[in-house]
Formats: sequence, C-alpha cells, structure tokens
Amino acid sequence: MNTAAFTPTAPSAPSGELQFAVSGMTCASCVNRVERALRKVPGVEGAEVNLAAETATVRAQPGVAADALVAAIGKAGYEAREIVDDTEPAPAPVPWRATGWPVAIAALLTLPLIAPMVAMLWGAHWMIGGAWQLALATPVQFWLGARFYRAGWAALKDRSGNMDLLVALGTSAAYGLSVYELLRAGTSGEALYFESAAAVITLVLLGKWLEGRAKRQTLSAIAALRELRPEHARVRRGAAGAQTDVDVPIAQLRLKDLMVVRPGERIPADGRVREGRSQVDESLISGESLPVDKAEGDRVIGGAVNGEGLLLVEVTALGAESTLSRIVRLVESAQAHKAPIQRLVDRVSAVFVPAVLVIAAITLLAWGLSTGDWERALIHAVAVLVIACPCALGLATPAAIMVGTGVAARRGLLIKDAQALEQARRVALVVFDKTGTLTEGKPRLTAFAAAPGQDETEALALAAALQAGSEHPLARAVRDAAAERALTVPPATEVRAVAGRGLSGRVQARALMLGSGRWMAERGVDLSPLQAQADAALAQGRTLSWLAAQEDGPGAPALLAMLAFGDRNKAASAAAIADLKAMGLRTLMLSGDNAAAAAAAGAALGLDEVRGELLPEDKARLVAELRAGGTPVAMVGDGINDAPALAAADVGLAMGGGTDVAMEAAGITLMRGDPRLVADAIALSRATVAKIRQNLFWAFIYNLLGVPLAALGLLSPVIAGAAMALSSVSVLGNALLLKRWKGHAR
Repeated sequence: MNTAAFTPTAPSAPSGELQFAVSGMTCASCVNRVERALRKVPGVEGAEVNLAAETATVRAQPGVAADALVAAIGKAGYEAREIVDDTEPAPAPVPWRATGWPVAIAALLTLPLIAPMVAMLWGAHWMIGGAWQLALATPVQFWLGARFYRAGWAALKDRSGNMDLLVALGTSAAYGLSVYELLRAGTSGEALYFESAAAVITLVLLGKWLEGRAKRQTLSAIAALRELRPEHARVRRGAAGAQTDVDVPIAQLRLKDLMVVRPGERIPADGRVREGRSQVDESLISGESLPVDKAEGDRVIGGAVNGEGLLLVEVTALGAESTLSRIVRLVESAQAHKAPIQRLVDRVSAVFVPAVLVIAAITLLAWGLSTGDWERALIHAVAVLVIACPCALGLATPAAIMVGTGVAARRGLLIKDAQALEQARRVALVVFDKTGTLTEGKPRLTAFAAAPGQDETEALALAAALQAGSEHPLARAVRDAAAERALTVPPATEVRAVAGRGLSGRVQARALMLGSGRWMAERGVDLSPLQAQADAALAQGRTLSWLAAQEDGPGAPALLAMLAFGDRNKAASAAAIADLKAMGLRTLMLSGDNAAAAAAAGAALGLDEVRGELLPEDKARLVAELRAGGTPVAMVGDGINDAPALAAADVGLAMGGGTDVAMEAAGITLMRGDPRLVADAIALSRATVAKIRQNLFWAFIYNLLGVPLAALGLLSPVIAGAAMALSSVSVLGNALLLKRWKGHAR
C-alpha cells in the first residue's frame, strides 16, 4: 500500500471549540477550579483542563468571546491565552519552572538552617542564632514562597482549596510559631522551626522544577512532530527555458509551486512527484520503518526525508491542511481531552483539600488537648498540611495519556480521543472487514465467462462501461481487463449504485445490472448456465459478480456473463491475526463477498470466524448485536461501507489508506495499511491504562498512608515536604516509562 495516500481527517477545530494555554496550575484542585470558572461563563457547554499539558479545551455556543473565557480563568487566579494556530510552539513555561534559580537560591538560604539539624545526629552543635535563622528563612518564606500565598489566596476567594493553600498554611504556621518562640524565649536558636518552613518551600520548589522538566518530556512527541517542518523550501520559478531555483520561507509557498527536493533534505510540504525517482523515509510520520519508493505521480508527505534521488514535487496542501498539521491536531486533541477514568479523580480532588484542612484541625486539637503541648500539636498539623498534596492525583491520568498518545503517533497510530485509547484495552473480539483491510484491496479479474449465446468480448465491454465512473477496486479490475484486451468501451448512462448489491445503468439502449449473486436471485436471474464455472471459481476462493440485461418484455433479466475476482492477502495479515490470538482475543471477518470466497480467505489467515454475503447495514447490525451481548468489540475497516460498523463498535480502527468517511467514524487511525498495528493499538491501550492505574494507586496510597502517619506524629514537616515533592515526580517518571514500549508492527 502507498502510505503517502494517508491524509488524516482532523478538522482544525470544531466550530465552537476553543483552546487555551493556562499557567499557574499546580494540582487537581486547580483543574477543578479552572473548569468550574469556565463553565460559569454563559454559553459554555463544557470545559476540560489538562494539568500535564497546561491547556483548557472549551466547547461553547457561537458568539462566546475568547476574551471572556480568558477573563474567567484570570478571575480564578490563573493566567491564560488562546491558542489560535496549531503551528505555534507549545506554551512557554512560567519563569520559576523554566529555570532552576529559585530552587538554587532557596537551597543556599536553607542549607545553613538544615545543616545544624543533620550535624546533631553526630553529636555536633552548630546551631546558629535565632536572628540569623529569621534572616535566612524570611526571604524563602515571603519572596521565593510568594507564589504559594498568591495562589492560595485566589483559592480562598474562590471558596476552594489547592496545593498552594496547604503549603502556605503549613509553612506559615511553622514560621509564625518560630517567630513567636524567638520573641518569647530570646535568640538562642533552640526550639525554633524556621528550618521546617524553609525546607518545605525549597523541596516543593525543587519538586515543581523537576515536575516541569518531566512534563516537557511528556510533550516531546508533539515537539518532535513540529520540528519536522523545514523553515525554507527550494522552489523552481520562471518561464520554461529560463527557470531558476530560489529559497523561500515556508510561509510563502503556494499551491502548485514546484519544490526541488535534494537528496537528504526534508520535503517542505505535501505534494505529488512531477519528476524524479527516490526513496522517502516517512518513519517519524507513519511509523513505517523502511523507506518507501517514490516515482512520478506518487504523493509525498511534508516532513519526510528524501533519499538519494532528486525530486521535483508539486505542492498540493499547505498549512493547516497538510498531513503533518492534521496529525499534530489529532494528537493534541487526544491529549487535551479526559479519559473516562479521570472522572474518579475529579470527584476525589473536589473534596480533597477541604478534607485535609479538617484532618489538620482535628490533629491540632487532638494533640493539643491530649498532651497540652500545643507547639508540638501545631507541628504535627503542619506535617498533615504539607504531605497532603493532590498534585500526583491530578497528573496520574493526563501524564500517561500524553505519553501514550505520543508513543502511538510515533508507531503509526493516531488516537482521536482518550476514550478510544482507554476503551481499546477492554476489547475481547476484533472484527475485520476483508477487502483493503486484510487483503491488498487490489483485486484482478481472474476469470470471465459469457453465458451461452453471448459474445464474451461484447459482454466484457458492457461491464467495463458500467464501471467507468466507479473507484471501487472491482471496478478498476474490470477496466484494467478491458484495457489489456484493447476493447472499445461504449458510454453508459443512468448509472446508479445499489448499496451492497452492485450497479445498474443503460449501455447502447440496454438496461444492465452488474452485481452480487444475491441481487441476481432477488431479481429472478437464472444463473444455472454458468453455475459450473462459478462453483470452480468459488472453490478457489474467488469473489463473483454477475452481468445481466433486462431485455424487452416483462420477464426476469437475462444472464450475460460471470466475473471472478482474486485479491491477495496482505503479507502481514496472518501475523496480525496470530498476534491478536496470542493476546487472548477472538477474531471475526465480515465481508460482502460470497460465503465460499470469504471462508477461503479466512482459513488462509487463521481467523476464528468468518461471515460472508453481508450488506453494510448487516455489518453494523452484527457489531451492535455482539456489543449488546456483552462482548467488547473493535471493528477494523477502510471503506465508506465500513463507516456504520466502525461507529457501532466500542472502538473503531480505520486503515490510513482508506476513505475519509471511515477515518472520521473511527476512534483510532492506522497510519499505514499494516494490520499488525491493530494488535499494537490494543497492547498500547493496555500498557497506558496499566500506567494510569499504577499512578493512581501510588497517588492514593501515598495520601492514605502519609496523612495518618503525619497526624500520628510519625512524620516531620521536612520529611513530609520531601515526600510530597517526590510523589509528583515519581508519577511523571512512571508515565515516561511508556516511552520504552515496543509494538508488534515494524
């Protein structure tokens, strides 16, 4: 299959859908606040915020201004800007995440406070005076930690909470207690907790800096795709005989420009080869590991690398309509939307911070009333506030989804939405269309038999006339056969497609019908004169069509000829079926071909079950019935007639070389015609959901264990701060392990 024919159908953005870059979010509670603020804007139908990507996707009625949505996000305490062009770079990180200087300064100021505490373990006494402790801790608390106060105050005004509020309350309590003790007991430096407040802020800043670096790695797939766009193109200009090659910026390219692509260069834009022959490396776009041969008339994808030949390419698509831009939009769309499993996290995070505040208050009162040591009680309450961080909860799902969809894009899989990625893991039965999916989709006419008394040459010419305007693979086979015999094909009129049955029309004043045996039986055509030839073709696994004519009079149409077609299975189809069986999945093939031809193809591939002689509505009905019976179904197809079945399945997978209609109906697009990618899609779904579950487990267990330990006085604020910082980084690190995933297809 020619992979360059792949053009993913990703609209630039649905009307009424806006996307924003949002900065300042730190945890799952922030996500809830931004979504709540956006949904309050009149005309907004829905909003989804991605913490890992720091984006917000808003579905709104026509007329809702982007400025109003930006203002709503700003009122909630965050900064936002609209993303209006998919070619612009990813949102720039805010300064404190982009550089490590706040962490470095905080560490330098905190080290003199922490070092004496560590030295005490070896019997050394390096405690500095209280005034010096105050001088070192104050800039950490109110300068480097100012962002916690700003974000925490914004949360309070919104009558909600977030991680920043917990950190601000906890460190302020430790700092305030230290100032009180300093004023009450003098400047000896003993029994002060400045080091706890400063260390917590330093560790949280360090964790956020590391988190920011890990987040940027989760976005590496998008960045890699964007970097495939060359900045300049070499264009041939001028009249014939006086042409020159000039370098122009990509923005100045126009449709039908002739690009000169030298060996080793990236192809600047989508186009069609006009001169030259070469091999093109499309691996970063389609996942195809081997270079693809290109010659005059072949399509090429912008961003692919030319091999050893010089190509002259005519530009056919630019900007948002290019294949690369559409791929980027599909990946971004999948990363921006939430997976169904995220709903549990949203419900938990909505009540998380208020619950932690209650637990901290109970801890303070319980320790204070039971021991009378309110200083110690306050420190235990501070530890509860500091260790309870919803960051890991907020990052667990989107981080895994972003890495998973990025890996998928590099492997030749385009995930339309996160729901498709999550649902694919549940699949128990994979249903395949036959032609173009498991077979090459390039059938040839292997036998042609005219009915007794009919002229074979004339009958083939009539069949080719009916098929003259059709792009169906069988139609091309008939036209090719007529061309090989150099037949004169007369014009056809009143040609009409009969869904799932064939074609009817008039040729040389004769009313003709060409189609399946099922249709012929419905019309009463007697097929017995050619039944022996038909049986022989069926035994070889051929697909049959019949040509009949409605002669003058009320009787049934008269049989003119039988056509037998053969289509080779794709080289990778048998391996694809074996991969799916090894994963414990059942396989079923649905085909419009006769039952014998479908059974022969199915037996050669090792399919569990085969159904033949099906209309498009039959395929969709069978898929719906299987789902209704409790079987999670994936449907794989490539044609317009597969679209209803693709839409009816739990997960639809469309072959990249198929029709736009099929790809629009599917949740996952296979960027090349390799059926082994089906197993890859399901395996990657399982791996991604496994990472999500691992992340959620550790995020939940961390809080379920950490908060009680802190409340029982078994964790100091410093250890709690370190654990909190580590939790988010560990979740992101676990998600990034998905980059090591290897698939079946190569």
